Amino acid sequence: MNEQLYKVSANPHVRDKVTTHSIMLDVIIALLPATFFGFYNFGLSALITTVICIATCVIAEYAWQYFMKKPITVNDLSAVVTGLLLALNLPPEVPFWLPIIGGLFAIIVVKQVFGGLGQNFMNPALGARCFLLLSFTGRMTTFTYDAVTTATPLATLKAGGTVDVMDMFIGTIPGTIGETSVIALVLGGIYLVAKKIISPRIPVTYVVTFAIFILLFGGHGFDLNFLAGHIFGGGLMLGSIFMATDYVTSPITARGQIVFGIILGVLTGVFRILGASAEGVSYAIIISNLLVPLIEKATFPTAFGMQKKGGKK
Repeated sequence: MNEQLYKVSANPHVRDKVTTHSIMLDVIIALLPATFFGFYNFGLSALITTVICIATCVIAEYAWQYFMKKPITVNDLSAVVTGLLLALNLPPEVPFWLPIIGGLFAIIVVKQVFGGLGQNFMNPALGARCFLLLSFTGRMTTFTYDAVTTATPLATLKAGGTVDVMDMFIGTIPGTIGETSVIALVLGGIYLVAKKIISPRIPVTYVVTFAIFILLFGGHGFDLNFLAGHIFGGGLMLGSIFMATDYVTSPITARGQIVFGIILGVLTGVFRILGASAEGVSYAIIISNLLVPLIEKATFPTAFGMQKKGGKK
């Protein structure tokens, strides 16, 4: 018998036309509504900050790979996505050097030092944002809207005030460049789900868990205005749709994604309600990123015909 009949190629056997470039392009398209609304809402300063972030990330990735004699991969658009996400997580009127430092940290320290795309243990844009928050707290937490330095809706809620939920839904509020407009972010999320780039499991589980936490421990009972203010405010929508769903730093199993979303919701609730800060999404996602290997180990399905140690088939 022909021996060729017994030769089987290595897995995976299913091929797809989807590439890193096409995925990143879809993410960029999904981010455009929030990005353009940020430009409209905050003006030229938001545009300049965004351009600096993207340029820094692309140049840093190219330079690192060139001088380290590695394949140049800037054409996959992952550096562009990192720069865009970092920009959307920054206040619009930060000095020009701050997004440069953030971009260098995101690409070199979080991404390239650990081996490049697919090897980083946390989302590069969020890692850079947390680094900037710790290093330049004052500049990262000062927000100007209509030329007036003012508190964000989350800070107002934290201080016991009330907020206009409709303004938060539309986005005409102070905040970072890309986090203010809920409707723009949801439109981007719908696009990603429709294109099957992301699953709704993580965002939905994240938001629902967080909502339950707020209702139980927020101290306002079933105050729907307070609940909506927390869901629409800060980086919850931006983080749940665009950063918690990062392929590299989120679980690949369906059950794991649900567990991941629950952990995210609980941690964000703890940081916002019990912590000193009004926000908490960035730290919640990064801490949860570190737990992904354990989540996948606990939720990875057993192969057919096999059994786990000490368990049943």
